[in-house]
Amino acid sequence: MMTAAEWIPSPDDVEQANVTALSRELGLASYDELHAWSAADRAAFWEAAIRRLGIVFARPPGSVLDVAGGVERPRWLPGARLNIAASCFTADPAAPAIVHSAGHGLARLTYGELRVLVGRVARGFATAGLRPGDRVAIAMPMTVEASAAYLGIVAAGGVVVSIADSFAPDEIATRLRIAGASAVVTQDRVLRAGKELPMYAKVVAAGAPRVVVVGTGGEVALRDGDTTWEEFLAPPSEPYEFVAVAPDAHSNVLFSSGTTAEPKAIPWTHVSPIKAAMDGHFHHDIKPGDVVAWPTNLGWMMGPWLIYASLVNGAALALFYDAPTTPGFSRFVEEAGVTMLGVVPSLVAAWRASGALAGVDWSGVRRFSSTGEASNADDMRWLMTRAGGRPVIEYCGGTEIAGGYVTGTMVQPAVPAAFSTPALGLDFVLLDDDGEETDSGEVFLRPPSIGLSTELLNRDHHEVYYAGTPSPGGEVLRRHGDHIERLPGGYYRAHGRIDDTMNLGGIKVSSAELERVLAGVAGVAEVAAVAVEPSGGGPSRLVMFVVPEANGGPDREALQAAISVHLNPLFKIHEVIEVGALPRTASAKVMRRELRAGYQM
Repeated sequence: MMTAAEWIPSPDDVEQANVTALSRELGLASYDELHAWSAADRAAFWEAAIRRLGIVFARPPGSVLDVAGGVERPRWLPGARLNIAASCFTADPAAPAIVHSAGHGLARLTYGELRVLVGRVARGFATAGLRPGDRVAIAMPMTVEASAAYLGIVAAGGVVVSIADSFAPDEIATRLRIAGASAVVTQDRVLRAGKELPMYAKVVAAGAPRVVVVGTGGEVALRDGDTTWEEFLAPPSEPYEFVAVAPDAHSNVLFSSGTTAEPKAIPWTHVSPIKAAMDGHFHHDIKPGDVVAWPTNLGWMMGPWLIYASLVNGAALALFYDAPTTPGFSRFVEEAGVTMLGVVPSLVAAWRASGALAGVDWSGVRRFSSTGEASNADDMRWLMTRAGGRPVIEYCGGTEIAGGYVTGTMVQPAVPAAFSTPALGLDFVLLDDDGEETDSGEVFLRPPSIGLSTELLNRDHHEVYYAGTPSPGGEVLRRHGDHIERLPGGYYRAHGRIDDTMNLGGIKVSSAELERVLAGVAGVAEVAAVAVEPSGGGPSRLVMFVVPEANGGPDREALQAAISVHLNPLFKIHEVIEVGALPRTASAKVMRRELRAGYQM
């Protein structure tokens, strides 16, 4: 049974929404008609979206979409020259671009000030020998310097390599190797929840090439060849001319787990961020004057998403320099005037359990958004009450989409933990194990769309996303791997992953990655990692099924320590279960679905 809507858009909500403006412009009477048109005529929709977003071109495209090579490899904006970073600076130079919590109290950076800083970064890299197409990693928290480094690298025609600051040196090294990064931007340390964590030391332990280090007061001695942020920045000078490139030139390499032990390296082009900005414009209704906060990191797609969805739409992004679980974050949301707040469901559960939001006034928040994990309806209902009954835009997608495929809007009723619509500009179908359409099954996307990846640096893209997919009526479908249920009334609910990847705290990781790390722990003969959805719904929990060695099984603390040291300390084991053997198929593949199905929470 579908839960009733907890929020109904007011006439003003509908009247002022960006999707309403587009519907009227096209003479369409409802949102459903708008989505149907956007899915039926992809080129016309993206042309309208690009125009509304004010995407800046050095040379306009000859057309919007060329599918002569098939929907697997569409050509978007053929003939154009652009630099997507330029589209982040069409707002009034005096308007706030970033609100942040560095130092004591709030500080603000205007669009004009940010553009100057971005130019200094771009010139700094040019002086250091960066050429268009070179790859530079960013491994640090989401700060003003990280945001400026991101845009500066892109502005110079370089390619950002996204690495989360929480990763252990082994995983940082893996990403540097796969992407072929020639430099790294990081900071000396990370201060989080009263703890001082090493950052530069981890990057050095990963064997990083030359490093630019943002100082936060930590006492670190730099290697020969490494430099401080202040020394690296070029002096302020004339406005920097962003390097114009082809639409399919890479702008960012991000990583996402698949079903093997090595993460997929997914390139974003200079067109990919248009998807993030479009989702921000139409689905999150971001406008000039908004202040957008989303605790995230440039190592995950929501970091770049936050930059583009905010700045292309003329809004300010709000950056908090500490853990979002602390009461300090809840006060920051109030004091910064945040109007859109993004979350992961496990963060909401932590707030609810700890009372971290007590005594704060979030009445200025006009809407929330939630992504990264399956949501718990009770938690989302509780979150809505924190702002006087404002909606949660459920949002689900992926790095290889550059945004969402199923989401919500400000013109449709909000049902806690449920999506109200496929995203504009694309569509999807739910199929069962026999390839038949169903109301609860695996998601297959209907390409093409701006944002959908067309290549991987370290895998066969066709093999990962298209090979062996069902083809009802001869249609080409793209594999995604989520399990989605269609509810009465046209809504949808997420049930985690179909394949052997999982979302833990909003971070995607594969069973194979976890099992690789744990295979060497004393006492482990075999191990299978499984994500289990709680009976009441909500974020997945990590359960380890271990076949112990003959002389005894492993210590749980040793398993957790191995994950923390070699992979990511944010991945927490919920339970360890010893078994005599792992169930396997005739071809010896571990049947994780059977383990998951037999586990009761």
